[in-house]
Amino acid sequence: MAVFRTPQVILFSGNVSRAVTFYLGLGFVETFRVPAEGDPIHVDLALDDYRIGVASVASTRDDHGLDPVPEGQRAAVVLWTDDTGAAYAELTAAGAPALAPPHEWLGRLLIAWVADPDGNPVQLVQHVDAPPD
Repeated sequence: MAVFRTPQVILFSGNVSRAVTFYLGLGFVETFRVPAEGDPIHVDLALDDYRIGVASVASTRDDHGLDPVPEGQRAAVVLWTDDTGAAYAELTAAGAPALAPPHEWLGRLLIAWVADPDGNPVQLVQHVDAPPD
């Protein structure tokens, strides 16, 4: 049986450079780019042990014969933070579309949602102290 390792999510984008700029602004670092010069068709990014890739819709269609959906809420990138409210305010002030303001969930998490440049939801989440019994 096959053994799998190093999972990664690939987001399809109509503008790879724009999407990469957004994720670099969140603290991701670029680990791979094709081509090395000029407009990229694929870029991999990492934050801690979390890896995402951004792939060109056109390249995915032309090179692999797939028909990716170029925008909308197809997947979500989840980012843990120490201050969901501040992160939400910073990202929306920088132009990220607001999807849902910070709100408590399950009595132990504070969650907010913004969108990346292609409309993929980005969840900002932090643990909150449980109320005393």
